[in-house]
Amino acid sequence: MIARYINPYTDFGFKKLFGEEANKDLLMDFLNAVLPSDHQVQTLAFQNPDHLPDSPFQRFAVFDIACISQSGEQFVVEMQKAAQHYYKDRSVYYSTFPIQRQAPKGEWNYCMKRFYFIAILNFEYNEQEDFKKFLREVDLKDQDGDPFFDKVQFMFFQMPLFNKTESELHTRKDKWFYFLKNLENFESIPGILKEPLFEQAFNTAEYVKLPPKEQEIYEHDLKIYRDNYSVLQTAENKGIAEGIEIGRAEGLAEGEAKGKAEGQTEIARNLKRLGVDPATIAQATGLSITEIEKL
Repeated sequence: MIARYINPYTDFGFKKLFGEEANKDLLMDFLNAVLPSDHQVQTLAFQNPDHLPDSPFQRFAVFDIACISQSGEQFVVEMQKAAQHYYKDRSVYYSTFPIQRQAPKGEWNYCMKRFYFIAILNFEYNEQEDFKKFLREVDLKDQDGDPFFDKVQFMFFQMPLFNKTESELHTRKDKWFYFLKNLENFESIPGILKEPLFEQAFNTAEYVKLPPKEQEIYEHDLKIYRDNYSVLQTAENKGIAEGIEIGRAEGLAEGEAKGKAEGQTEIARNLKRLGVDPATIAQATGLSITEIEKL
C-alpha cells in the first residue's frame, strides 16, 4: 500500500523535495535552518551532482544534491539510507571532488570558498553511548580544540536519534527534521507545520499528485528501499540468533567445566577428612597439593 506522502529516504523522494528547480526555496530554507545564523543563503544554483574525476583511474562520485550559493560557497546534501563500513572515510573522500572543482583554469592562489557536506543518515554510525548525538558537526581543530581551518565543515544528522514530538518543536531545524522523519506516516498536515513553505513541501510530496511516470519511478525506488531494509533486518536478526546460540553453547561448556571442578573439589575434601595423604588426593582428583591444603 502506498502512503499519502512519499518516503523522503528514497532517492526519488529526497530529490523531489530538494533537488528540483521548482522547490529550490525548500532547499534554501532547510539549509538556512541547519547553517549558522551568520552564514545564511540568499540564492542557490544547482550543480551537476556527478563529479567526474580528472583521469579514468580515479573513482566516480555521485551526490544526491550539489549546489552553490551566490557568493561561491558549495553544498553537498546527501540522504544515506543504510549503514555502511567506512562511511566517514567515504564522506571525506567524496568531498575532495567538489573542493578540487573550485580551482579555476589558469593561475590560482588556493583561496577556497567554504564547503559544507550535509548528510542526513537513516542509521547511527556510532554505537558508543558517548557519541549518541543527533548532530555531529565536524571541522578542523588543533590539539587544543581551537579552530584551525573553518572552510570545510561536515554535518551528520543521525535520524534515529531525533525523537522530538510536535510539542517539542521549538526551532526551524526541529520542524524540518520532524517533517523528514515522519512524512510518510502523516495522514494530514500537522498544525505546527501549517505554513506556506511546509504546505508547499506536503503538496510536492503527495503521491496522487505525481504524474504517472513519476509514480512509477517512486514505486520502483520504494521497492528498493524496502528490499534493502528487509535484507538488513534479516541479517541483523540472523546475527542476533547466532549470537544467542553461541552464547548458549559457551554457557553450557562453562557450566560443565565449573560443575566438574566443583565435583573434584568436593571429592578432595572428603578424602582429606578420611585422612588420605595429599599426594594421593592430587593424583585422584587432578588438584594441586596447594589447592588441597587450602580445603
